[in-house]
Amino acid sequence: MHAWPVQDAKARFSEFLDACLSEGPQMVTRRGAEAAVLVPVDEWRRLQHAARPSLKQLLLSDEARTDLLLPPRGRARRRPVPVAE
Repeated sequence: MHAWPVQDAKARFSEFLDACLSEGPQMVTRRGAEAAVLVPVDEWRRLQHAARPSLKQLLLSDEARTDLLLPPRGRARRRPVPVAE
């Protein structure tokens, strides 16, 4: 993966984009530290799809699904019932 300083990526964006499309992901650095990666859209979609489990996978998972924050029961305020006269 080729690393581009942010100034070069901005100044030569067309070349930066062409390199991404022809060679694959391109790293952007800021002050020598890795900051971002430009990836082709097809690879981005593949990564997004792979990162999201399906409903079937969630339901069949061995991991606990009890991490949901549910309010305690029985503490809800109820509206007063109107009295018929």
